[in-house]
Amino acid sequence: MRPLLAGTGRSYSCLRCLQASTRPRLLVASPRHHHLPLPPPPPQTPTPTPRSSSLSPCPPSAAFYHSTPSLRQDQAPSPISSEHQQPDPPTARAPPTAPKAVLNLKHIRENAELYAQNARDRNYHAAAAYPARINDLFSRWHATRHQGRGLRVRSNMIRRLLANPDPTRDESGDDEAAELRSLSRDELIEEGRKIKADLAALEDAEAAISAEMHRLALAIPNLTSDATPRGDEPVVLSYINDHPEPDPSASDRVWRSHVHIGAELGILDFAGAGTTSGWGWYFLVGEAAQLEHALVSYALAAAARAGWRQVSPPSMVYSHIAGACGFQPRDAHGETQIYAIAQSPADAARGRPEWCLAGTAEIPLAAMKADTTINEPELPIRRVAASRCYRAEAGARGSETKGLYRVHEFTKVELFAWTPPDAAATREVFDEMLDLQTDILGSLGLHCRVLEMPTADLGASAYRKCDIEAFFPSRRDRNGGWGEVTSTSICTDYQTRRLATRLKLQSAGKLDYPWTVNGTALAVPRVLAAILENGWNEADKTVTIPEVLRPWMDGKEKIGPPNHLLKSSP
Repeated sequence: MRPLLAGTGRSYSCLRCLQASTRPRLLVASPRHHHLPLPPPPPQTPTPTPRSSSLSPCPPSAAFYHSTPSLRQDQAPSPISSEHQQPDPPTARAPPTAPKAVLNLKHIRENAELYAQNARDRNYHAAAAYPARINDLFSRWHATRHQGRGLRVRSNMIRRLLANPDPTRDESGDDEAAELRSLSRDELIEEGRKIKADLAALEDAEAAISAEMHRLALAIPNLTSDATPRGDEPVVLSYINDHPEPDPSASDRVWRSHVHIGAELGILDFAGAGTTSGWGWYFLVGEAAQLEHALVSYALAAAARAGWRQVSPPSMVYSHIAGACGFQPRDAHGETQIYAIAQSPADAARGRPEWCLAGTAEIPLAAMKADTTINEPELPIRRVAASRCYRAEAGARGSETKGLYRVHEFTKVELFAWTPPDAAATREVFDEMLDLQTDILGSLGLHCRVLEMPTADLGASAYRKCDIEAFFPSRRDRNGGWGEVTSTSICTDYQTRRLATRLKLQSAGKLDYPWTVNGTALAVPRVLAAILENGWNEADKTVTIPEVLRPWMDGKEKIGPPNHLLKSSP
């Protein structure tokens, strides 16, 4: 049998073996094992073999066909130092009906170092290698497509010769055409069959390379705003209310932890929750449960007055939806803050999508517009939702996280908005969220500070983030008593591209992607803890209830010991 391209002088190697030698991650999902010339991969630094690879090595019988010297060598990857090893990007199994993410791969390729440095700034060190790998894969994808075009040209020549074997009517005069004309009709038919099989293998390779580029791009964090401090130190933007103890040395005020206060008043039960559910769970009893509902009602009322439309979202979402919103494992150990729902083997075998508990209402709110097109005049769309949130909260345990500060389940009021893909318009909604948070926390009498958060503190989806921290007397020996109670983030088109949320521009008549902004209006457990600690009166063993909450607290001014009802005067 003649070689496919006579006279090229190239070595011939099977597609599967070449993929195995140059990119162990790529799997050509095809039983075909045809041998055709492929261009060598571009020069590159050694790429480590992932810890888990789905690629099956070429069978020993294939070694006979390896004419490229490097492919005649042992196919086993050479040892690579652990400092260069990169974990696989996180993935979530998605059904065919899941939103199809549309990522800007061209921008990543053309700005590879920008994305790499951005990932390093944000402590996504594994993802810092992905832009370069995407460029490498794109070169191979382009070479594979180029070869496919050559095979299609050859296939067309064969079809023309089979339809019209008369050489006088064939205008092609190159060596390849002459070589084909020398073949018999049976040989041409056999050659056509082999080209068809080789084209199918190339198409498989193109699909595998495209899927790998897409998977890597999904794991790259969003770019970062110029307003965001680089490093790990936030910048204080402003303060809310005066410090309750500006001169601690001159004060004789007795401070208590909310854990102690809750036990004293009989409104927090951690021991019962420990028996029921374990560490990080709690019971709110009596006035504490009532205070939770008061905080939620007050925050929803404040948001509604500001024009935010209320939504009651589901607490369980598909795992691929959570991943599209940026909630995914962040390190090589695969740690996650999302609780996954156990799936039966039968459901897994049928390819049913996995579920997880929503860590925040941001996830289901963002998914409300998945796979839809928003008309430009509708923007901005403002939504507010109260929901239960579930966090695995991987990390340290002990006195620093004792009580309500770090828990696995809590109630939160979340703000979410879709905005035009415009920095000024999005900044306006972002500032509106911050103002609303400031008003709510300020009216509760809490002393807070507003922070511009640094790159090291940004999650995958955030382009810019501002946190508000409240003063917790019980945490004075840690971070000066400051603890986060709200957060606000601009996510640009990170989430909408991954959720296929499109925007129809009225002026240009074309499609774009809206930006998203999210923020915590009020996280109940931490705010409740701050109210207990800041409102505690050691003399009469009571907690003062903020005035704005009293309409939802039966008019009570204070929370006292059990059976000690304190109501405001008529």
